[in-house]
Amino acid sequence: MARQTRRVICGHDADGKAVIVADGPAPNTKVRSVTGLTSTLVWITDETPADISTSADPTLRETGVAPPAGGSILRIVDFPPEPKDGPVIDNAAMKKEMGLDHGHDGAPARHAYMHRTKSIDYALVLEGEIDMLLDDSEVHLKAGDVLIQLGTNHAWVNNSNKPCRIAFVLIDAKEPPAWKAGGA
Repeated sequence: MARQTRRVICGHDADGKAVIVADGPAPNTKVRSVTGLTSTLVWITDETPADISTSADPTLRETGVAPPAGGSILRIVDFPPEPKDGPVIDNAAMKKEMGLDHGHDGAPARHAYMHRTKSIDYALVLEGEIDMLLDDSEVHLKAGDVLIQLGTNHAWVNNSNKPCRIAFVLIDAKEPPAWKAGGA
C-alpha cells in the first residue's frame, strides 16, 4: 500500500488575502513496478520564475523523474529495503520507467538502480537510512542528513531492514561538461 503524503497549498483569495487553497493527500502517488519504491509528486513547475497565479494543480499529469526544462519538482520517495540477494531488475527498464534517457558511458552499471538527471538535486532524508552509490564511492545517509547532487551518476540503495523516506527537490540545470566528455 502506497504511503500518503499530506499536501497543504497556500494561495490567495479574490481579495488577495493569504488562504489555504488545498489540504489533503497529494494526488499523484505511484508504486514503481520495476523497483517497488513509492513516488509521490508533491509539486512541479514548468519555468523559472514560476507562475504562481494559477489555481490549477500541476501534479495531475504524468512526468518522469527529472524536472521539466527550466522547471522544478518536489517529490517524496519511499525506498523499501534492498532484497538480500540484490535487485533483480534491468537497468534499462528502470530508467525507462523513470522517464530517463541519459545513458551511461557504455561500462556496466555498478548497481541496477544507477541513473542520473540533468538537475541539481536536494535530497533530505526524512526517515530511515540509505546508501547513495556513485561510480566508485558511496555515502551512508540517515534521517536529518541532506545531500546535494550535481547531475552525478548514482543509485539509492536501502541496505537497512526498514523503509527510507526522502524528500527530493530537483531543479533543471545545464548539462555538465563531464557528460559531453563521455563521463558517466
